[in-house]
Amino acid sequence: MSIKNDRWIIEQAEKGMIEPFAGRQIRKGVISYGVSSYGYDMRISDEFKIFTNVNSSIVDPKRFSAKNYVDYQGDVCIIPPNSFALARSIEYFKIPRKVLTVCLGKSTYARCGIIVNVTPFEPQWEGYVTIEVSNTTPLPAKIYANEGIAQVLFFESDEECMVSYADKKGKYQGQKGIVLPKL
Repeated sequence: MSIKNDRWIIEQAEKGMIEPFAGRQIRKGVISYGVSSYGYDMRISDEFKIFTNVNSSIVDPKRFSAKNYVDYQGDVCIIPPNSFALARSIEYFKIPRKVLTVCLGKSTYARCGIIVNVTPFEPQWEGYVTIEVSNTTPLPAKIYANEGIAQVLFFESDEECMVSYADKKGKYQGQKGIVLPKL
């Protein structure tokens, strides 16, 4: 398995792997996004689901309630202290059958105590990425929509996988918006 460079990412993007696609890194006045040396810095959209505990409920991944979130749309999202928000990527990804990705949060946010969590994109997964943004600080944290949030690293195998995400009809295949936990 090898990590793919910027030329490979550009070639794959031309085949529709990332839409919309920024073929170079955009940096001026924003948290960077677009092609980087060995990855792609995806952006966060202006749609958020901010976690709230107004119902004093228990977080249960098997019976998660949408009532635990407040929907918000805007250029800036304020995440309460020691809380989190869900969002989605601006980019729609179509991962090739021989590729697996790993996502890591941008260092600009990490240095502020803001942690980004995204699960790997499995071979032949496609959709908008649901992104969890955690504020680990005791202060409110500001997230900027339409700017970089995480770097996607692409790993290509020498062989195709036996069973892809599409083959097993994964429950998050083709997601269009912010998707809550499914069982």
